[in-house]
Amino acid sequence: QVHLVESGGGLVQAGGSLMLSCAASERIFSYDMGWFRQAPGKEREFVAVIRWSGPTTYYADSLRGRFTISRNNAENTVYLQMTSLKPEDTAVYYCAARFIEGTLQTREYVYNYWGQGTQVTVSS
Repeated sequence: QVHLVESGGGLVQAGGSLMLSCAASERIFSYDMGWFRQAPGKEREFVAVIRWSGPTTYYADSLRGRFTISRNNAENTVYLQMTSLKPEDTAVYYCAARFIEGTLQTREYVYNYWGQGTQVTVSS
């Protein structure tokens, strides 16, 4: 079982940047690694995903250009660089892992492992 631990969340002003990290407990070459977020009163939504090989990435349309997902192979860590943050980006951000199968996926229910989440708050 892969354990995922997110870090890097916090309070930032609108227009600012944050980098989230997701550290995995084991090598994750066989997984797609995704980021999701859940805002207060809303359902959890897809943010971005990366496949180790390539790497290949995919983003939510509304976030492409402001958010960048990347990985560090040596440290089994996935990052989410967030720029030009807006108050509507306020949410708990979750890291997730999915066994590689087929194409990159945005549906949360196909992901096998989840972290506990890290809070990101963007003030106006």
